[in-house]
Amino acid sequence: MRLVPPQSGSARVPLALVVSQPHGEIDDAELARGLAGGEDWALTLAWHRFAPLVLAMAGRALGSKSDAEDLTQEVFARLLRRAATLRDAESLRSFVYSIAVRTLKSELRYRRIRAWLSFRPPETLVDLRHSTPDHEARALLSRFYLLLDRLSPRDRVVFVLRRVESMTVEEIAATMRISSSTVKRSLTHATQRLSGWIEGDARMCELLDGRFGARNE
Repeated sequence: MRLVPPQSGSARVPLALVVSQPHGEIDDAELARGLAGGEDWALTLAWHRFAPLVLAMAGRALGSKSDAEDLTQEVFARLLRRAATLRDAESLRSFVYSIAVRTLKSELRYRRIRAWLSFRPPETLVDLRHSTPDHEARALLSRFYLLLDRLSPRDRVVFVLRRVESMTVEEIAATMRISSSTVKRSLTHATQRLSGWIEGDARMCELLDGRFGARNE
C-alpha cells in the first residue's frame, strides 16, 4: 500500500503553486488556519509534517504495518473534518496526536469485536525500536503483541504511550482526556497483567532468558 494524503476535494492544487515560502517557515498556527479553511496545501503540508509521527506510533501500538498505514489515513481524514474545531491554533501538534490516540482506541475496540467473530492471520510485525528483528526477536515480538491484544483498549494505549512513546503521565492524561490518576491506574494494571502473563508463558520466558542472558555472560 502506498501512503498518500487524503484528498479534501476532487481537484488538488500542487503545493508549490500555493505556498510561496519554504515549508519550514509555515508555523503550526498558520497551518491550522489553512486546514480550517480546507486548503489543499495545508493538508499536504500537515501530512508531511505529522504523518511520520502518527505512522510510527500506530505501528508500534498495533504491530502491523498495513494497519498502521490505514489508521494514519483515517487520522488525517478526521483531522480535515475537525480542523475547524481547534480553538488554539498553536496546539496543532497536540490536536493531531489526540486524534491519533482516539482513532487508535477505536481501532483496538473494533479488533476485539472482530476477534470474537472470526480468526485473522497474523500481520507482519514491526520492531518497537525500528530495527530489523532477527528470528528470535520476531518470536518475542509476536508473543508480546498477542499479550497486548489481551489488554483493554485504554490500558493498551496508556502502556504504549508511556513505555514505548515515553510520554509523561500528564501528557498522556491531556492527550486521552482522562485524569492523571486514571492514567496511573491503567499503567499499573497493564504492567501487572503483562508481567503476570509473561511469567506464565514458558516459551516467552525461555526466549527472554536466551536473548538477554546471553548478553550478560
